[in-house]
Amino acid sequence: MPSPYRALFTAPGSKSFSAAGFLGRMPLSMMGIGVVTMVSQLTGRYGLAGALSATVALSAAVVGPQISRLVDRFGQRRVLRPATLCALTAAAGLLLAAHLAWPDWVLFGCAAGIGTVPSLGAMVRARWAALYRGTPQLHTAYSFESVVDEVCFIFGPIISIGLSTSWFPEAGPLLAACFLATGVLWLTAQRGTEPEPHPRDHHTGGTALRSPGLQVLVATFVATGTIFGAVDVVTVAFADEQGHKAAASVVLALYAAGSCVAGLVFGLLRFTGAPERRWLLGVCGMAVSMIPLLLVGNLPFLAVALFVAGLTIAPTMITTMALIERHVPRAHLTEGMTWVSTGLAVGVAIGSSVAGWVIDAAGARTGYGVPAVSGTVAVAVGFLGYRRLCRPVPQRGGSHEHHSEREERHMA
Repeated sequence: MPSPYRALFTAPGSKSFSAAGFLGRMPLSMMGIGVVTMVSQLTGRYGLAGALSATVALSAAVVGPQISRLVDRFGQRRVLRPATLCALTAAAGLLLAAHLAWPDWVLFGCAAGIGTVPSLGAMVRARWAALYRGTPQLHTAYSFESVVDEVCFIFGPIISIGLSTSWFPEAGPLLAACFLATGVLWLTAQRGTEPEPHPRDHHTGGTALRSPGLQVLVATFVATGTIFGAVDVVTVAFADEQGHKAAASVVLALYAAGSCVAGLVFGLLRFTGAPERRWLLGVCGMAVSMIPLLLVGNLPFLAVALFVAGLTIAPTMITTMALIERHVPRAHLTEGMTWVSTGLAVGVAIGSSVAGWVIDAAGARTGYGVPAVSGTVAVAVGFLGYRRLCRPVPQRGGSHEHHSEREERHMA
């Protein structure tokens, strides 16, 4: 590992909370596809399987920011453990209901309950911010976490699908639940690196979404999430039309691998210009990278095109996290990061459904028009909101926060 990344982990506790966050994030890529695989195998109803997966994603999109807001107010340990217990109970209920063929409404109720799963990525990034705020190392830390996200999305679906198809249908979601429980318990046991909660600031500070800059980022990432959701569905359909449906997982893994490579390189670079310009350039790059997909004629070309497209993802996401820290009060940092994930989740649900409709109506190659249009929308939103992102933002940490930081430096 290059020295800037190695230097990250010289801080006490950094290795442990990063590893815990990795384990706890695996369900992000395993649960949805695991539910689809499990339900389709047990019932043969792909429509029901897809609807349940969408219910899990949309529930998490609605509940996730509220959980993160409570974390900012009361601390990670006090909130994550009960929230995770609710998610695990709902997951157990879903597995049992599917196995015993209980009514559909029970399945949907349990799927909605899984939405209480906390955003471990936001929790880990908040710990990095507490360690390295205002230093170049924070850029490297965000880059590293973006790579971890991509690793989860490369291997998570493969593990989940493989277990559910080769062992027993419930194996994929069951392992995802085990990863979640282990990751959360391990993370919350590490009190030394837990960011300080801000209960006083939340009495008057409202929600992080009141920030005009965050509103622009979330709106843009709804369109960006639509790109991701559409690319996944259309790629599976295109591979099926080519007679190699199983190859879709490899092609999509290359999409994530491109982002992983770009994230590693991006973390080694040091920038001095305005991050708003890099962010807008990244959004434009994501949109432009969708154009070659309209010309695909075979799977090898598609694999190359998606790998190149993936190179634009991680740098844009990394810059987004840096912008959140600039535009959101520290007392709402975890919530702000979760709102961007919520925008992505909503976009993924939209992209998946719209792409499916287009594929049914006009075929898979035409379906790649959905991410191309979504990229154009993302660019338009980015340009329209650019001035909001460039607007100076006063430090809004509050006197209580500054007093706490002085105490910490004195104790150190």
